[in-house]
Amino acid sequence: MAIKFQYNKTSLQDLNKQLKIRVRALPTIKNKESALRMEVKKAKDTANALSLKLDAAVESYRGMVRLWGEFDTSLVKVQDVELSIRKIAGVRIPVLDEVKFALGEFSLFNSPAWFADGIGIVKQLASIGIESEFYNRKMHLLDHARRKTTQKVNLYEKVQIPGYEDAIRKIKRFMEDEENLSKSAQKIVKDRQQRMEEEG
Repeated sequence: MAIKFQYNKTSLQDLNKQLKIRVRALPTIKNKESALRMEVKKAKDTANALSLKLDAAVESYRGMVRLWGEFDTSLVKVQDVELSIRKIAGVRIPVLDEVKFALGEFSLFNSPAWFADGIGIVKQLASIGIESEFYNRKMHLLDHARRKTTQKVNLYEKVQIPGYEDAIRKIKRFMEDEENLSKSAQKIVKDRQQRMEEEG
C-alpha cells in the first residue's frame, strides 16, 4: 500500500500524526491477538474434552442397546438453548447458559421401569452433545476474530508503520535539500551584490 503524501509541512504533520496513532495502537492490538489466541485454545480444549466425554458416555450405554429399541424417542425434546453474550477482547461471543428440555408424558405403571433413567440418560447425552457443538462454533468465531486481528497487526507492523516512516524521511530530506538550495541561492545573490557594490 503506497502512502500518498506531498512534500510540505502540512503533509509531514499529518503523516507524523498517523504514525503516532498506529505506534500507540499496536501494543493494544497485539494484546488483543494473544488474548484471542488463548481463548481459541481454551474453546478447542473444552470442545475436545466434551467430545471425548460424549464418546465415553455413549460407549458406557452400549450394553443397553437392545433396550433403546423400546424407548419412546418422543419423550425427550430439546425445547430451547439459552445463550447470553459476553465480550472477550472486544469480540462479542455467545455463552451457553442452559439447555431446556420438553418431556413427553408417559405412564410409570405401563412403561418399563428404566424409562425414567432413560430420560435422564438422553438429557445428559444431548446436553453434552449440544455443549460440544457450541464450543466448536465458539472456537471458530474466536479464531476468525483472531485471524482478522493478526492481519491488522501485520498491516501495521509490516506495511503502514514502515511506510509512514519512509514517507516522513523522504519529506524531511526534500525539505532539507530545499532549505540548503535556498541558502546556497541566497549566498550566491549576496556574493553577487557585494561584487557589484565593490565594482560600482
